[in-house]
Amino acid sequence: MRSQIITVTTGTHETVHDITGQCAEFVRSQGGDGLLHVFVPHATAGIAVIELGAGSDDDLLAAMDDLLPADDRWRHAHGTRGHGRSHVMPALVPPYATIPVLDGRMALGTWQSVALVDLNVDNPQRQVRLSFLSG
Repeated sequence: MRSQIITVTTGTHETVHDITGQCAEFVRSQGGDGLLHVFVPHATAGIAVIELGAGSDDDLLAAMDDLLPADDRWRHAHGTRGHGRSHVMPALVPPYATIPVLDGRMALGTWQSVALVDLNVDNPQRQVRLSFLSG
């Protein structure tokens, strides 16, 4: 297994951040067939395979706001208002994704992208581990 960590600046707003290009560059440098495993080692972020740029990213954030409102209902209450919801989000948007790689290219569908989903406005930088497994 070969692995690399990338740093993503998510800023101070909820975000769906496209990391497809960084993933593609990593697997291209590995070459061959295998699996790309993308993992975010944070308790308040997730990885989504989703269409981006056509409003789906905003729709995902709106759905997260509907499901996990940023209010005072959360028992995990440190940080900004509603911070506890960020700790629940990875149960809905998991902190990982695994993508097939064929001949050094991710085998994503036409409209699929790889995105880091981050509702936690208290932590503006994230690390994402990219791992390539080949046989």
